[in-house]
Amino acid sequence: ACWKMYLGRPNTDGFRCASMGVLGDALVRSRSEEALLVLEANLALRRRYFDGDAISSAQSSLAIGLSNLERHEEGLVLEREVYANRVAMGGAA
Repeated sequence: ACWKMYLGRPNTDGFRCASMGVLGDALVRSRSEEALLVLEANLALRRRYFDGDAISSAQSSLAIGLSNLERHEEGLVLEREVYANRVAMGGAA
């Protein structure tokens, strides 16, 4: 898997973070419970070391994972955060 290639890199490495996102997105389709763990870890990593679009992307992915597990309210909260942040940054209105 691609994430193994980047596992030894520092937490601040963009490729490591992106590979976790790819792994989580792939797992959402078939193994939603496991995907949720990866997506939550990815969001925590992005919140700690990154900002802006990196966080929004991870929040959106986690919202999809939550929705797949029929946890729609939690997913909706995340999507609303993403929208509010984009509006605040001068994006979507």
